[in-house]
Amino acid sequence: MTQLVRKTEDEAAALVRLGFEELRGFTESVGSTERDIAGRVFGYVPAGRPIKFVHDTVARGVVGALGGAATAAGRGAGTLVERRPRPERPLSATAWGGLGISVLNGLVGDRLEREGSPLAQPMAIRVDGLAVTPDRASLAQAFPAATPRLVVFLHGLMESERGWHLGGREDYGSRLARDLGCTPVYVRYNSGRHISENGRSLSDLLGQVVAEWPVEVAEVALVGHSMGGLVSRSACYIAALDEAPWVGHVRHVISLGSPHLGAPLEQAVHYLSAGLNKLPETRMMSTFLRRRSAGIRDLRQGSLVDEDWRERDPEALRAAACQEVPLLEGATHCFVSATVTRSPRHPLGRVIGDTLVLVPSASGRSRTRKLGFEAEYGLHVGATHHIALLNHPAVYEKLHAWLG
Repeated sequence: MTQLVRKTEDEAAALVRLGFEELRGFTESVGSTERDIAGRVFGYVPAGRPIKFVHDTVARGVVGALGGAATAAGRGAGTLVERRPRPERPLSATAWGGLGISVLNGLVGDRLEREGSPLAQPMAIRVDGLAVTPDRASLAQAFPAATPRLVVFLHGLMESERGWHLGGREDYGSRLARDLGCTPVYVRYNSGRHISENGRSLSDLLGQVVAEWPVEVAEVALVGHSMGGLVSRSACYIAALDEAPWVGHVRHVISLGSPHLGAPLEQAVHYLSAGLNKLPETRMMSTFLRRRSAGIRDLRQGSLVDEDWRERDPEALRAAACQEVPLLEGATHCFVSATVTRSPRHPLGRVIGDTLVLVPSASGRSRTRKLGFEAEYGLHVGATHHIALLNHPAVYEKLHAWLG
């Protein structure tokens, strides 16, 4: 049996409470927007100030009552859920529950971690949905056929380790185990945290895993989809600075559709939230967008280190350039890019890439930034999309070639 990292509060109860808290927050946002709009209207009404005072007093009372009712209902519902018979498997270990919580972590995982919520997913190896404690006995139980070659898989934003089984097809790890004798290791993490924080956690985790692995580790390969590729690079950089022993075993760092130079969607949302904040009628939408997690914000430029965000205003439109992080020496760095068009030169492919990441960002080469990826260790997949890179025949062929 794999060892489950147990939490003090029931995840389902915490999810119910969070839902009602969000309902209260929505009620307060609607009330605030209504008051802002009313304030503008009353400014044009003769003797509008006394009327506005009465209006605001009534509105605050109504919003307060609705918010209080939502809070009370949330506490009651959470208590009822908590008193039910506990299921054999926690919500996060089930297929749909794990997916839902992973999406939630991607959206507000930094807040969940600050609040100590059991919904915040700590970085951990997962086997059959359950977290494995990184000690020798637990690893030996979870990986009875452990080999000296580890391939560590890291999912992207709002994903979980189950995403690698996209379409119900055999995943990359299982095929590499059969074809090359590698041992696949799947990691789940809270993708709402800063990428640099997850990089540190990954470095610490792999330090424990390599030291406690049932057999002596010969080499490690890191395979990251989307944000997972950035977390891998961050972990390698931090480990190299710390002179952590595990990083000396890394032979390949492979990124699949990773926004090394930033993601255009996050860049657009950043400016959109600033514009919407200018008017009271749209300020509620701006507030909603500005609640996006630290992990999402880091995708704006592909930030990998603490210095990119520490003591900086996250809403600043003229953000300082992110620190350029060198590729890990001694490792082969491989990348995969994709476009919805067959050719990356097609105008549509240039504009939308794989729907989330553009080719220059995935390949680490633009007019202003170059990460040092070598073209011979790159692959472009045409006529596909971002999520498909989790399980794609052409990608597996290249993985097999690179690792073989």
